[in-house]
Amino acid sequence: MTSRTAKPWDRKNPAGPGGHVKLTLEQIEQAKARATAAGRAYPNLVDNMYVASQARKRSAGKAS
Repeated sequence: MTSRTAKPWDRKNPAGPGGHVKLTLEQIEQAKARATAAGRAYPNLVDNMYVASQARKRSAGKAS
């Protein structure tokens, strides 16, 4: 199951250039703010994935 609708834990680990992203301190703070806004004490996988995807979109926009 590798469709975009698959749950993160059902997907294979990312590989290659579009795979793993090390979050910067600023991105970690964004994930924490997102978790706080949702009423959670700390960010979960979905918060981290969202912040990472936004970073990829911004960097792809700059490259074009």
